[in-house]
Amino acid sequence: MAAGLVEKVARLSTPQMIGAAAIRKQAANVRTLAAAYIESDAYVYREYLAALRAARGRNATERERILRPAWGGIVNLPLKVARVATEVADMGAELAVHGKPNVRSDAVAAVQLAAAAAQASAATLAANLVSRPDESKLAEVRELAGRASERARKLRAPGHAGGRGRGQARSANSDRQ
Repeated sequence: MAAGLVEKVARLSTPQMIGAAAIRKQAANVRTLAAAYIESDAYVYREYLAALRAARGRNATERERILRPAWGGIVNLPLKVARVATEVADMGAELAVHGKPNVRSDAVAAVQLAAAAAQASAATLAANLVSRPDESKLAEVRELAGRASERARKLRAPGHAGGRGRGQARSANSDRQ
């Protein structure tokens, strides 16, 4: 959903923002990739559960041989999701600052959704690594989630509320200042 919002904002921002067309194309590619990851998630998890069942009662060497392929899926997929979520947050933040002001809120929403996806991926990976810690993967996913969250936080910060070039909101034909 976040990539779809970025794609929409980029399409609407193309007339006034250099680079919006490239962001739109990139967002479309990421949206397709994210959809594939969503499909893969259920499959990877089912494969891991099947491997756990198959490994039950086996010796350590045999258990490792059975679990290793499935383990890779439940570890690598959340990391891939965090990478694309952070990419979407970066694109959305760029559009929130330089894109069409009328759709800034959609860009901000995309950044917030992407940050939430990156955080969820970090939590999922941490849970998946409880029995087999991998500090490098944990560090990478946490850095990605932190970067995406920082993008969202900065867009919520005072001074960013109205976006580029916007004054105070007021009704049409209003004399209020």
